[in-house]
Amino acid sequence: MAIDHDMKESMLGALENVIDPELGIDIVNLGLVYEVDLTDEGLAIVTMTLTSMGCPLAPVIVDQVTTALSELPEVKEVKVDIVWQPAWSKDNMSRYAKMALGIR
Repeated sequence: MAIDHDMKESMLGALENVIDPELGIDIVNLGLVYEVDLTDEGLAIVTMTLTSMGCPLAPVIVDQVTTALSELPEVKEVKVDIVWQPAWSKDNMSRYAKMALGIR
């Protein structure tokens, strides 16, 4: 089942509280979150990537994603899928993130 637009916005809004420790910008504006979904049972599934494959902070970020989404009443459980395809690039970043990091 596809989640409705409002729920997706709520989930992305919660994920904007997860800040990439290296870059100091949230994972949504960095373009690291590829997909969010929520099953009827309340399982939130986040498909995301990281800025680098050997990111030592991956467990920290996954933990923060879980915490952020768990604050939504509809979410009972969180599953984070880290994917490397498509690879992340600076093109994924929002205009806000690029401006904050001085990238043109």
